[in-house]
Amino acid sequence: MPVGTAFHERTFSLCESLNYREWSGYYAVSSYEPHHEHEYNAIRNAAALIDISPLFKYRVSGPDATRLVDRIITRDMRKVTVGQVIYTPWCDEHGKVIDDGTVSRLAENTYRWTAADPSLRWFTQNAAGMDVHLEDISESVAALALQGPTSGRLLKSLVKDADIENLKYFRVTTGTIAGVPVEISRTGYTGDLGYEIWIAADQAVKVWDALMDAGRAFDIHPAGMLALDVARIEAGLLLIDVDFNSSKKALIEEQKYSPFEMGLGRLVHANKNRFIGQAALIAEQKLGPAREIVGLEIDWPEVEQLYEDAGLPPAVSPIASRVAVPVSRNGTHVGKATSSTWSPTLKKMIALATVKRPHNKPGAQLQFEVTVEAKRHRVRATVVKTPFFNPKRKTATPVL
Repeated sequence: MPVGTAFHERTFSLCESLNYREWSGYYAVSSYEPHHEHEYNAIRNAAALIDISPLFKYRVSGPDATRLVDRIITRDMRKVTVGQVIYTPWCDEHGKVIDDGTVSRLAENTYRWTAADPSLRWFTQNAAGMDVHLEDISESVAALALQGPTSGRLLKSLVKDADIENLKYFRVTTGTIAGVPVEISRTGYTGDLGYEIWIAADQAVKVWDALMDAGRAFDIHPAGMLALDVARIEAGLLLIDVDFNSSKKALIEEQKYSPFEMGLGRLVHANKNRFIGQAALIAEQKLGPAREIVGLEIDWPEVEQLYEDAGLPPAVSPIASRVAVPVSRNGTHVGKATSSTWSPTLKKMIALATVKRPHNKPGAQLQFEVTVEAKRHRVRATVVKTPFFNPKRKTATPVL
Protein backbone atom coordinates (compact mmCIF):
# COMPACT_ATOMS: atom_id res chain seq x y z
CA MET A 1 0.00 0.00 0.00
CA PRO A 2 1.64 3.28 -1.07
CA VAL A 3 2.00 6.17 1.36
CA GLY A 4 2.08 9.92 0.78
CA THR A 5 5.31 11.87 0.48
CA ALA A 6 6.15 14.82 2.72
CA PHE A 7 4.21 17.01 0.26
CA HIS A 8 1.11 14.81 0.06
CA GLU A 9 -1.14 17.10 2.07
CA ARG A 10 -0.51 19.80 -0.54
CA THR A 11 -0.41 17.71 -3.72
CA PHE A 12 -3.58 15.79 -2.79
CA SER A 13 -5.66 18.96 -2.50
CA LEU A 14 -4.37 20.13 -5.91
CA CYS A 15 -4.87 16.83 -7.74
CA GLU A 16 -8.24 17.41 -9.42
CA SER A 17 -7.92 14.30 -11.57
CA LEU A 18 -7.21 11.94 -8.65
CA ASN A 19 -4.85 10.27 -11.14
CA TYR A 20 -2.04 8.67 -9.16
CA ARG A 21 0.55 5.97 -9.62
CA GLU A 22 2.89 4.10 -7.28
CA TRP A 23 6.55 5.17 -7.24
CA SER A 24 8.91 3.34 -4.88
CA GLY A 25 6.15 2.82 -2.33
CA TYR A 26 4.78 6.38 -2.52
CA TYR A 27 1.76 7.95 -4.16
CA ALA A 28 2.92 10.03 -7.13
CA VAL A 29 0.60 12.31 -9.07
CA SER A 30 0.27 11.27 -12.71
CA SER A 31 -1.58 14.44 -13.70
CA TYR A 32 -3.08 17.18 -11.54
CA GLU A 33 -5.67 18.16 -14.13
CA PRO A 34 -7.70 15.75 -16.30
CA HIS A 35 -5.19 16.50 -19.08
CA HIS A 36 -1.48 17.17 -18.50
CA GLU A 37 -1.17 19.83 -21.22
CA HIS A 38 -0.84 22.78 -18.83
CA GLU A 39 1.74 20.91 -16.74
CA TYR A 40 3.88 20.13 -19.76
CA ASN A 41 3.60 23.73 -20.96
CA ALA A 42 4.77 24.91 -17.54
CA ILE A 43 7.93 22.81 -17.91
CA ARG A 44 8.72 24.25 -21.33
CA ASN A 45 7.38 27.81 -21.02
CA ALA A 46 7.16 28.83 -17.35
CA ALA A 47 7.89 26.98 -14.09
CA ALA A 48 6.78 23.52 -12.98
CA LEU A 49 7.03 22.09 -9.46
CA ILE A 50 7.45 18.32 -9.35
CA ASP A 51 7.57 16.13 -6.23
CA ILE A 52 10.55 13.79 -6.67
CA SER A 53 10.76 12.67 -3.04
CA PRO A 54 10.31 8.95 -3.91
CA LEU A 55 13.86 8.85 -5.29
CA PHE A 56 16.15 6.70 -3.17
CA LYS A 57 18.67 8.97 -1.45
CA TYR A 58 21.86 8.07 0.41
CA ARG A 59 24.46 10.03 2.33
CA VAL A 60 28.01 8.69 2.10
CA SER A 61 30.61 10.12 4.47
CA GLY A 62 33.84 9.27 6.26
CA PRO A 63 37.55 9.08 5.39
CA ASP A 64 36.99 6.42 2.71
CA ALA A 65 33.82 7.91 1.18
CA THR A 66 35.55 9.09 -1.99
CA ARG A 67 37.33 5.76 -2.34
CA LEU A 68 34.01 3.89 -2.11
CA VAL A 69 32.19 6.09 -4.61
CA ASP A 70 35.10 5.84 -7.03
CA ARG A 71 35.11 2.05 -6.71
CA ILE A 72 31.44 1.70 -7.61
CA ILE A 73 30.75 4.28 -10.35
CA THR A 74 32.21 4.36 -13.86
CA ARG A 75 33.29 8.01 -13.67
CA ASP A 76 36.54 9.31 -12.14
CA MET A 77 35.87 10.98 -8.79
CA ARG A 78 39.33 12.57 -8.86
CA LYS A 79 37.95 14.97 -11.46
CA VAL A 80 34.89 15.93 -9.38
CA THR A 81 35.23 18.97 -7.12
CA VAL A 82 33.31 19.91 -3.98
CA GLY A 83 30.03 21.52 -5.04
CA GLN A 84 29.82 19.50 -8.26
CA VAL A 85 27.09 17.03 -9.23
CA ILE A 86 27.61 14.20 -11.71
CA TYR A 87 25.27 11.82 -13.48
CA THR A 88 26.69 8.32 -13.63
CA PRO A 89 25.85 4.65 -14.07
CA TRP A 90 27.27 1.88 -11.89
CA CYS A 91 27.80 -1.68 -13.00
CA ASP A 92 28.16 -5.25 -11.84
CA GLU A 93 31.36 -7.23 -12.37
CA HIS A 94 30.30 -8.05 -15.94
CA GLY A 95 30.02 -4.38 -16.92
CA LYS A 96 26.22 -4.41 -16.97
CA VAL A 97 24.40 -1.43 -15.46
CA ILE A 98 22.80 -1.92 -12.07
CA ASP A 99 21.37 1.59 -11.90
CA ASP A 100 22.06 5.22 -12.73
CA GLY A 101 21.68 8.41 -10.74
CA THR A 102 23.36 11.56 -9.50
CA VAL A 103 26.20 11.94 -7.04
CA SER A 104 26.61 15.34 -5.36
CA ARG A 105 29.95 16.09 -3.71
CA LEU A 106 28.84 18.16 -0.72
CA ALA A 107 32.24 18.17 1.04
CA GLU A 108 35.65 16.57 0.59
CA ASN A 109 34.37 13.20 1.83
CA THR A 110 30.59 13.70 1.94
CA TYR A 111 28.22 12.78 -0.89
CA ARG A 112 24.49 12.65 -1.57
CA TRP A 113 23.71 9.80 -3.93
CA THR A 114 20.36 9.32 -5.68
CA ALA A 115 19.14 6.10 -7.28
CA ALA A 116 16.00 4.74 -8.91
CA ASP A 117 16.23 1.38 -7.13
CA PRO A 118 17.24 0.48 -3.56
CA SER A 119 21.03 0.48 -3.49
CA LEU A 120 22.09 0.39 0.16
CA ARG A 121 22.92 -3.33 0.13
CA TRP A 122 25.18 -2.99 -2.93
CA PHE A 123 26.95 0.01 -1.45
CA THR A 124 27.41 -1.77 1.88
CA GLN A 125 28.77 -4.93 0.28
CA ASN A 126 31.42 -2.91 -1.54
CA ALA A 127 32.30 -0.85 1.55
CA ALA A 128 33.63 -3.85 3.46
CA GLY A 129 36.86 -2.93 5.21
CA MET A 130 36.47 0.80 4.52
CA ASP A 131 36.08 3.60 7.03
CA VAL A 132 32.85 4.94 5.65
CA HIS A 133 29.35 5.73 6.94
CA LEU A 134 26.36 4.88 4.74
CA GLU A 135 22.99 6.38 5.63
CA ASP A 136 19.68 5.85 3.86
CA ILE A 137 18.09 9.32 3.91
CA SER A 138 15.27 8.46 1.51
CA GLU A 139 12.55 9.14 4.09
CA SER A 140 14.19 11.98 6.02
CA VAL A 141 14.97 14.12 2.95
CA ALA A 142 12.20 15.37 0.66
CA ALA A 143 12.94 16.71 -2.81
CA LEU A 144 11.33 18.98 -5.38
CA ALA A 145 12.24 19.63 -8.99
CA LEU A 146 11.61 23.22 -10.07
CA GLN A 147 11.89 23.19 -13.84
CA GLY A 148 11.30 25.61 -16.69
CA PRO A 149 12.46 28.93 -18.19
CA THR A 150 11.25 31.07 -15.27
CA SER A 151 12.54 28.75 -12.53
CA GLY A 152 15.80 30.64 -12.07
CA ARG A 153 14.11 34.00 -11.61
CA LEU A 154 11.65 32.48 -9.16
CA LEU A 155 14.44 30.97 -7.06
CA LYS A 156 16.46 34.18 -7.11
CA SER A 157 13.47 36.10 -5.74
CA LEU A 158 12.97 33.62 -2.92
CA VAL A 159 16.23 31.98 -1.82
CA LYS A 160 18.40 33.60 0.84
CA ASP A 161 22.14 33.09 1.30
CA ALA A 162 22.66 31.43 -2.08
CA ASP A 163 24.05 32.79 -5.36
CA ILE A 164 21.41 31.35 -7.70
CA GLU A 165 22.41 33.70 -10.50
CA ASN A 166 25.88 32.16 -10.79
CA LEU A 167 24.99 28.56 -10.00
CA LYS A 168 26.37 26.58 -12.92
CA TYR A 169 24.88 23.52 -14.58
CA PHE A 170 25.39 20.40 -12.42
CA ARG A 171 26.55 22.36 -9.39
CA VAL A 172 25.03 22.43 -5.90
CA THR A 173 24.79 25.15 -3.27
CA THR A 174 23.08 25.79 0.07
CA GLY A 175 20.66 28.48 1.20
CA THR A 176 17.30 29.00 2.87
CA ILE A 177 13.72 29.20 1.61
CA ALA A 178 11.14 30.58 4.06
CA GLY A 179 13.78 30.18 6.76
CA VAL A 180 14.23 26.48 6.00
CA PRO A 181 17.77 25.26 5.17
CA VAL A 182 17.90 23.72 1.70
CA GLU A 183 20.41 22.35 -0.76
CA ILE A 184 19.83 23.42 -4.37
CA SER A 185 21.35 21.69 -7.39
CA ARG A 186 21.05 22.88 -10.96
CA THR A 187 19.87 19.53 -12.22
CA GLY A 188 16.68 17.91 -13.46
CA TYR A 189 14.99 15.28 -15.61
CA THR A 190 13.35 17.58 -18.16
CA GLY A 191 16.24 18.74 -20.37
CA ASP A 192 15.41 22.36 -19.58
CA LEU A 193 16.60 25.07 -17.23
CA GLY A 194 15.83 23.69 -13.81
CA TYR A 195 16.80 23.02 -10.23
CA GLU A 196 16.30 20.33 -7.62
CA ILE A 197 15.72 21.32 -4.00
CA TRP A 198 16.59 19.00 -1.11
CA ILE A 199 14.81 19.61 2.20
CA ALA A 200 14.38 17.97 5.60
CA ALA A 201 11.08 16.11 5.29
CA ASP A 202 9.60 17.60 8.45
CA GLN A 203 9.94 21.12 7.01
CA ALA A 204 9.07 20.31 3.41
CA VAL A 205 5.58 21.85 3.35
CA LYS A 206 6.95 25.29 4.26
CA VAL A 207 9.16 25.22 1.17
CA TRP A 208 6.32 24.02 -1.07
CA ASP A 209 4.08 26.85 0.15
CA ALA A 210 6.78 29.48 -0.35
CA LEU A 211 7.50 28.30 -3.89
CA MET A 212 3.82 28.16 -4.86
CA ASP A 213 3.09 31.59 -3.34
CA ALA A 214 6.07 33.33 -4.94
CA GLY A 215 5.60 31.30 -8.11
CA ARG A 216 2.29 32.88 -9.03
CA ALA A 217 4.19 35.75 -10.60
CA PHE A 218 6.13 33.23 -12.69
CA ASP A 219 3.10 31.15 -13.79
CA ILE A 220 4.06 28.15 -11.68
CA HIS A 221 2.13 24.89 -11.97
CA PRO A 222 2.54 21.64 -10.06
CA ALA A 223 3.35 18.93 -12.60
CA GLY A 224 2.95 15.18 -12.52
CA MET A 225 4.55 12.15 -14.08
CA LEU A 226 2.70 12.28 -17.42
CA ALA A 227 4.12 15.70 -18.27
CA LEU A 228 7.54 14.69 -16.97
CA ASP A 229 7.54 11.57 -19.16
CA VAL A 230 7.04 13.60 -22.35
CA ALA A 231 9.74 16.10 -21.33
CA ARG A 232 12.32 13.46 -20.44
CA ILE A 233 11.87 11.68 -23.79
CA GLU A 234 12.37 14.99 -25.61
CA ALA A 235 15.55 15.36 -23.55
CA GLY A 236 16.71 11.83 -24.50
CA LEU A 237 16.80 10.76 -20.85
CA LEU A 238 16.45 7.06 -20.08
CA LEU A 239 14.06 5.45 -17.62
CA ILE A 240 14.93 2.26 -15.74
CA ASP A 241 12.54 -0.68 -16.28
CA VAL A 242 11.41 0.96 -19.52
CA ASP A 243 14.42 1.86 -21.71
CA PHE A 244 16.85 -0.42 -19.88
CA ASN A 245 16.79 -2.95 -17.06
CA SER A 246 18.90 -3.24 -13.96
CA SER A 247 21.22 -6.22 -14.26
CA LYS A 248 20.04 -7.24 -10.78
CA LYS A 249 16.44 -7.62 -12.00
CA ALA A 250 16.94 -8.78 -15.59
CA LEU A 251 15.51 -12.22 -16.36
CA ILE A 252 17.62 -12.86 -19.47
CA GLU A 253 20.93 -11.52 -20.79
CA GLU A 254 19.22 -9.45 -23.48
CA GLN A 255 17.58 -7.36 -20.77
CA LYS A 256 20.96 -6.30 -19.39
CA TYR A 257 22.64 -3.18 -20.73
CA SER A 258 26.16 -1.82 -20.57
CA PRO A 259 26.84 1.95 -20.42
CA PHE A 260 28.01 1.77 -24.04
CA GLU A 261 24.71 0.19 -25.10
CA MET A 262 22.87 2.97 -23.26
CA GLY A 263 24.78 5.62 -25.20
CA LEU A 264 26.72 6.55 -22.07
CA GLY A 265 30.20 5.57 -23.20
CA ARG A 266 31.44 9.10 -22.45
CA LEU A 267 30.78 8.38 -18.77
CA VAL A 268 33.06 5.34 -18.66
CA HIS A 269 36.51 6.45 -17.53
CA ALA A 270 38.17 3.11 -18.22
CA ASN A 271 41.68 4.24 -17.28
CA LYS A 272 40.84 5.48 -13.78
CA ASN A 273 41.52 3.56 -10.56
CA ARG A 274 40.08 0.08 -10.39
CA PHE A 275 36.27 -0.01 -10.38
CA ILE A 276 33.59 -2.68 -10.59
CA GLY A 277 33.10 -3.94 -14.14
CA GLN A 278 36.26 -2.26 -15.44
CA ALA A 279 37.78 -5.26 -17.24
CA ALA A 280 34.52 -6.11 -19.04
CA LEU A 281 33.98 -2.49 -20.07
CA ILE A 282 37.53 -2.12 -21.43
CA ALA A 283 36.98 -5.24 -23.54
CA GLU A 284 33.64 -3.95 -24.83
CA GLN A 285 35.10 -0.53 -25.57
CA LYS A 286 37.65 -2.11 -27.92
CA LEU A 287 35.00 -4.06 -29.85
CA GLY A 288 32.19 -1.52 -29.70
CA PRO A 289 28.68 -2.32 -28.47
CA ALA A 290 26.54 -4.68 -30.53
CA ARG A 291 23.53 -2.39 -30.01
CA GLU A 292 22.80 1.09 -28.68
CA ILE A 293 19.90 3.19 -27.47
CA VAL A 294 19.31 5.92 -30.05
CA GLY A 295 16.69 8.48 -31.00
CA LEU A 296 14.09 7.93 -33.72
CA GLU A 297 12.04 10.52 -35.59
CA ILE A 298 8.86 8.91 -36.92
CA ASP A 299 7.57 9.96 -40.37
CA TRP A 300 4.30 11.62 -39.36
CA PRO A 301 2.88 12.01 -42.90
CA GLU A 302 3.09 8.21 -43.25
CA VAL A 303 1.20 7.81 -39.98
CA GLU A 304 -1.45 10.26 -41.19
CA GLN A 305 -1.81 8.30 -44.42
CA LEU A 306 -2.51 5.09 -42.52
CA TYR A 307 -5.39 6.73 -40.70
CA GLU A 308 -6.70 8.28 -43.91
CA ASP A 309 -6.62 4.89 -45.61
CA ALA A 310 -8.69 3.53 -42.71
CA GLY A 311 -11.18 6.39 -43.06
CA LEU A 312 -10.19 7.88 -39.73
CA PRO A 313 -8.72 11.21 -38.60
CA PRO A 314 -5.08 10.90 -37.48
CA ALA A 315 -4.76 10.24 -33.77
CA VAL A 316 -1.90 10.02 -31.35
CA SER A 317 -2.11 9.70 -27.59
CA PRO A 318 -0.88 12.72 -25.60
CA ILE A 319 0.46 10.24 -23.06
CA ALA A 320 3.96 8.92 -23.73
CA SER A 321 4.01 5.20 -24.50
CA ARG A 322 6.14 2.84 -22.43
CA VAL A 323 5.11 -0.20 -24.50
CA ALA A 324 7.97 -1.60 -26.57
CA VAL A 325 7.28 -1.94 -30.30
CA PRO A 326 9.39 -3.60 -33.01
CA VAL A 327 11.85 -1.67 -35.16
CA SER A 328 12.95 -3.21 -38.46
CA ARG A 329 15.12 -2.63 -41.51
CA ASN A 330 13.89 -3.93 -44.86
CA GLY A 331 11.66 -6.43 -43.09
CA THR A 332 14.35 -7.68 -40.69
CA HIS A 333 13.93 -7.04 -36.98
CA VAL A 334 16.79 -4.83 -35.73
CA GLY A 335 15.54 -3.49 -32.41
CA LYS A 336 12.74 -2.11 -30.28
CA ALA A 337 11.37 1.33 -29.46
CA THR A 338 10.86 1.49 -25.69
CA SER A 339 9.59 5.05 -25.12
CA SER A 340 7.68 7.07 -27.70
CA THR A 341 5.67 10.29 -27.66
CA TRP A 342 4.29 13.14 -29.69
CA SER A 343 6.46 16.16 -28.89
CA PRO A 344 4.27 19.26 -28.51
CA THR A 345 7.36 21.48 -28.73
CA LEU A 346 9.00 19.86 -31.75
CA LYS A 347 5.72 18.91 -33.47
CA LYS A 348 7.17 15.48 -34.18
CA MET A 349 6.62 11.89 -33.13
CA ILE A 350 9.82 10.69 -31.45
CA ALA A 351 11.06 7.58 -29.72
CA LEU A 352 13.97 6.10 -27.80
CA ALA A 353 14.96 2.75 -29.26
CA THR A 354 17.50 -0.02 -28.80
CA VAL A 355 18.90 -0.73 -32.29
CA LYS A 356 21.50 -3.26 -33.41
CA ARG A 357 24.74 -2.26 -35.09
CA PRO A 358 25.21 -1.14 -37.90
CA HIS A 359 21.66 0.18 -38.18
CA ASN A 360 22.02 2.63 -35.28
CA LYS A 361 24.02 5.38 -37.02
CA PRO A 362 22.43 8.84 -37.40
CA GLY A 363 20.58 9.05 -40.69
CA ALA A 364 19.82 5.32 -40.90
CA GLN A 365 16.35 4.62 -42.30
CA LEU A 366 14.33 2.11 -40.31
CA GLN A 367 10.69 1.07 -39.91
CA PHE A 368 8.65 1.66 -36.77
CA GLU A 369 5.55 -0.41 -36.04
CA VAL A 370 2.24 1.46 -35.76
CA THR A 371 -1.14 -0.15 -35.06
CA VAL A 372 -4.31 1.33 -36.57
CA GLU A 373 -7.64 -0.38 -35.96
CA ALA A 374 -5.89 -3.53 -34.70
CA LYS A 375 -3.82 -3.77 -37.90
CA ARG A 376 -0.04 -3.55 -37.70
CA HIS A 377 1.81 -1.31 -40.13
CA ARG A 378 5.35 -0.07 -40.59
CA VAL A 379 6.25 3.56 -41.12
CA ARG A 380 9.59 5.17 -41.83
CA ALA A 381 11.76 6.22 -38.89
CA THR A 382 15.10 8.01 -39.03
CA VAL A 383 17.88 7.49 -36.48
CA VAL A 384 18.88 10.83 -34.93
CA LYS A 385 21.17 11.98 -32.16
CA THR A 386 19.66 12.77 -28.80
CA PRO A 387 18.63 14.95 -27.09
CA PHE A 388 15.80 15.80 -29.44
CA PHE A 389 15.26 19.06 -27.53
CA ASN A 390 18.29 20.87 -26.10
CA PRO A 391 17.71 24.58 -25.40
CA LYS A 392 20.71 26.79 -24.67
CA ARG A 393 19.06 27.98 -21.44
CA LYS A 394 19.56 24.52 -19.93
CA THR A 395 23.29 25.05 -19.47
CA ALA A 396 23.83 28.79 -20.11
CA THR A 397 24.07 31.40 -17.39
CA PRO A 398 20.41 32.31 -16.83
CA VAL A 399 19.29 35.89 -17.35
CA LEU A 400 17.83 36.67 -13.93
